[in-house]
Amino acid sequence: MRFLTLLVLVSALTLAGCGQRTVIVDRETDDADPTLELEYRDFEHAAMEAVESMLKSGQVDHPEGRRYVMAVSRVTNDTMQRIDTDQLVRKIRIELLQSGKVVTTSAISAEGVQDELIDEVRRLRGSEEFREDTQVEKGTLISPDYGLSGKIMQRNIRRDSRTQQVEYYFQLVLTDLRDGLAVWEHETPIIKRGSSRSVAW
Repeated sequence: MRFLTLLVLVSALTLAGCGQRTVIVDRETDDADPTLELEYRDFEHAAMEAVESMLKSGQVDHPEGRRYVMAVSRVTNDTMQRIDTDQLVRKIRIELLQSGKVVTTSAISAEGVQDELIDEVRRLRGSEEFREDTQVEKGTLISPDYGLSGKIMQRNIRRDSRTQQVEYYFQLVLTDLRDGLAVWEHETPIIKRGSSRSVAW
C-alpha cells in the first residue's frame, strides 16, 4: 500500500514538473498566436494608431508653441469582456506627453478628480500644521483645452459552422472644451477570425 502511495506521489510530481513553464514575454519578438480576446498587442496598436492620427491632424499644434492641456473623459467598454479602459487611455496619455504637444491634467475627469491628492492639499489651506509658504494658493489649477472620450465596441459574426469573426472598434473623439466641437475623431478596427469553439469574452 505504501509503495502504491509513493508511486502515485512520484507520478504526480513528475507530471507537475513537465507542465509548461512560465516565461517573460518580450513584446518586440513575441510570436505567440493571437487570441480572439483583446490582448496587450491590440491596446498598443490602437493607442499608437490613434496618437499618430491625432498628431498628423495638426489639432494639437499650438499656434504659440505651447502645449495644450487635455482631460480624459469617459472611455466606455461596450465589449463582452471585462477590460480596464484605462489600459488604452494610459498608453495614449504617455505617447502624447512624450510628443511635447499635449500635457494631461489629473485635476478633472468625467468621474471627478483623478488624483485625490489635488483636493487633499487644498483642504490643508489655512492649516496651522503646515508651513504657510508651502500651502497651495487659490487659482492655481489650469482648465483643460481638450477632452478625450471614446468607446470600445465588439461585434461577433459567425462565418460558418467552424469559424467566427470578432470585430473590435476603438473609437476616440477629441473635443474642444471651449466650444464643444469635436476637432478630431478616429476609429481603429481590429478584426480576428478563429474557431467557433473559442470564447471571445
